[in-house]
Amino acid sequence: MAKAMLEYTKTVLKKVSFDSRLFLKELKKAVNSLLPDEIEELKLWLQQFITDKPELKQSLIYLKA
Repeated sequence: MAKAMLEYTKTVLKKVSFDSRLFLKELKKAVNSLLPDEIEELKLWLQQFITDKPELKQSLIYLKA
């Protein structure tokens, strides 16, 4: 089920990527609900996902904390 939560999180983040504030809000919720190894996987995915979305690059700062 844990993998399902990670996949669900990715889906939600894709859908809200049009709004950087909403994206960050959903990212914070995800970090609070995912396991540490899933968060690491999410970081890797996020780095790939935002390469063409400069307005979302600020979200990486939240994950480094």
